[in-house]
Amino acid sequence: MTVVTLENLVTGQNNLQNILDNMMEGIIAHDLERRIFFFNRAAEKITGYSREDVVGRDCHLVFGSPFCGSKCSFCDQPPGSLGHHAYTINISTRSGELRQVEMSVTGMYDEGGAFVGVLAAFRDITEMINLQIRLGELASFSGIVGRDHKMLDLYEQIRNLAAADYPVHITGETGTGKELVAAAIHNESARADGPFVPVNCGALPEGLLESELFGHVKGAFSGAIRDKKGRFELADGGTLFLDEVSELPKHMQVKLLRALQEGKFERVGAEKTICVNARIISATNKNLRRETEQQNFREDLYYRLSVVPISIPPLRERRNDIPLLAFHFLKQAVGQGHKATEVSEEALSLMMDYYWPGNVRELQNAIHYGLVKSRTGKIEVEHLPIEIRQMTGTTLKPGPKPLLTLESIESAIRMAGGNRSKAAKLLGVGRATLYRSLDKKSK
Repeated sequence: MTVVTLENLVTGQNNLQNILDNMMEGIIAHDLERRIFFFNRAAEKITGYSREDVVGRDCHLVFGSPFCGSKCSFCDQPPGSLGHHAYTINISTRSGELRQVEMSVTGMYDEGGAFVGVLAAFRDITEMINLQIRLGELASFSGIVGRDHKMLDLYEQIRNLAAADYPVHITGETGTGKELVAAAIHNESARADGPFVPVNCGALPEGLLESELFGHVKGAFSGAIRDKKGRFELADGGTLFLDEVSELPKHMQVKLLRALQEGKFERVGAEKTICVNARIISATNKNLRRETEQQNFREDLYYRLSVVPISIPPLRERRNDIPLLAFHFLKQAVGQGHKATEVSEEALSLMMDYYWPGNVRELQNAIHYGLVKSRTGKIEVEHLPIEIRQMTGTTLKPGPKPLLTLESIESAIRMAGGNRSKAAKLLGVGRATLYRSLDKKSK
């Protein structure tokens, strides 16, 4: 009688093929020259490529770029060895659809210990992320913190924009995180492996704007001691983020419009035309449509930039995110060596009532200020900035605190690992208030 063992099974080529083909995860393996020698059935389903398309071919040539994007270890010379790495990346399928996958990559070694290739397992998490957004289960997304329904809508917009390559115009008050949203759009898109190049149009002197955007050649003006690439050139293959675009002077608006229409420009002082392929994301805290009506901004440039408009809600319109953001900044402070523990219930309650004209940036500053004032690391009311403690003038917006919903309570309890006291702190309410709300919702 033949004894069947796992070793006997997996050493048989047909059995091993069947085992790997019946896995839910995609499996891809290549040698040190990036030649793919294994591609299972799940990998075919996730990527849209067949075994015949990929086996025996260079991984980079098959997919048009490194399959692992910027995380690829084989873009230059193959490494001497490779340990285990896990990360999330965006891939483009054969049909051009963008999918988000979790990768688990490890090096393969022969019996003598020589490094011979790479084995990668991956699974498609696109629908899971979309479902988490719809169910309100995400507390953060691509570097943005928040789980208010307005933020969940924003996350969904960013996900939708990932598959497109249209210009995006972001509006939002000062401190709402416009650059974070722009970076998230870039990171979730097919351009994630390319550069993300920000430029603050309002912070640069008018005389330097053209050079900063389009570059210059040596001798173009006094001080031009060498050729210099502009931001457009640096963003080739990636995303150019034009912050405070409403501050551009009229003559620069004309030059920008030409560059956007034709996808080409000349460096200052040069005759050679340069072509670039960059996605444009712009942002401003002003109403750009109103600026066009007042003839401060060119209407044709407005329509060129604002193909897809996105609006970021101010912090006062998503107050339930304040505890989440406060603890996020505390966690960051711990990582930077601060002795941070918590924000007191009273201080958090006061912060929930504040109007936050400076939005998330002001909240971050308030946490940093409190950490400096507090010797113990626990932020009390007396450690908050004076404008929050006094809440005078325009900073005070009277009215009731936002109502606790069953969804927000359950989410906070999950985040607190079932500890209701911690959940109450996350929500910025007392334990008694939390218990009363739970009792009401259960009846």
